[in-house]
Amino acid sequence: MSEFIPFNRICRGLEELEAVQKVMEEGSWHGDGPVGKRVETFLSQWLGARHCFLTTSCTHALEMAMIVLDIGPGDEVIMPGFTFVSTANAVCMRGGTPVFAEIREADLNLDPDDVARRITPATRAVIPVHYAGVSADFDGLFRVLEDARKGGSKIAIVEDAAQALGARWNDRFLGTVGDIGCFSFHDTKNITCGEGGAFVTGDEELARKAEQVREKGTNRSAFLRGEVDKYTWVGPGSSYIPSEILSAVLEAQLQKKETIQQARESVWNTYRRVLEPAEERGWILLPQVPGYARPNYHIFYFRVQRVQDRNPLLRALKNAGIDATFHYVPLHNSPWARSTLGDVPALPRTEQLADSLIRLPLWPGLSDRIEEVAERVHDVLIRYFD
Repeated sequence: MSEFIPFNRICRGLEELEAVQKVMEEGSWHGDGPVGKRVETFLSQWLGARHCFLTTSCTHALEMAMIVLDIGPGDEVIMPGFTFVSTANAVCMRGGTPVFAEIREADLNLDPDDVARRITPATRAVIPVHYAGVSADFDGLFRVLEDARKGGSKIAIVEDAAQALGARWNDRFLGTVGDIGCFSFHDTKNITCGEGGAFVTGDEELARKAEQVREKGTNRSAFLRGEVDKYTWVGPGSSYIPSEILSAVLEAQLQKKETIQQARESVWNTYRRVLEPAEERGWILLPQVPGYARPNYHIFYFRVQRVQDRNPLLRALKNAGIDATFHYVPLHNSPWARSTLGDVPALPRTEQLADSLIRLPLWPGLSDRIEEVAERVHDVLIRYFD
């Protein structure tokens, strides 16, 4: 049997070890230290974001977003049904109601037309999820939200950019297009520190609130800047600040972001080129990238024409040593949604797309042998369909 190809493998080297060792030797391990501050400055300057706050996960960045927007009982937040549970949990934990909308077949991103159908007077925010590091349709979303604002509604955009660090909408980095952007540095992401995230915004008032939320609901940061003579509890918050050890790993990773990006792009493009004949024969559907999107090549997926082929094909790929998988089970069909949100509307397009999707291994070190791996995937398709 051919060598097993894991779904993910972290791109790491001596740089990360040396960065951690330096922090441990210097003795300042707590969060919000000099390394964390350097990383926040780097991310702000690179992305063009006025404010950046490191967090312990993208989940926590999303939770912060809901707190600073004062989401609470009676408020609705629209998001795709095809997303990770953290997107919805951030709303539920504040007592708000997630409203699930359809995704588009072309890119598996939030469908602006379906968002328009789901806006009510209770809608407070929309969360586009940039699936696979490909931008959501902001032109469509801006059009829909402008119509809503003409009707008196003020609706914020919170970008779930967990998969999208370094990707763009036209010439703007994702995470900086909406009111708030939330990133992930989980070890499955392009740039990682194992667990981590970031909250970015260009809005001064939201940044002020975020700073307090992240400091356990206190004005400690203002105190350290000398703006107040003592710090105290000023609102809701939690402990969302990553340690210097994690920040050091993240800083080392960011220093080689171009190398990581180039390797991932090579893998993505090779998969697409080698698998094009399978699409031409009608066996599969390959991912599409809209003209306004500049992806970061976080995920390579394809879809089968018939949902009944998905699971047998996954087994065939694993038998051939390819650790393929799927992503996600739509949230509107989850036990929690059905038990707590009442009569959740069906999302037939989302369900069909989710049930037909297969994700292939994609990590930087795979670029050295991606021709062989992609050909192995193609051979599996030939044996299965031909």
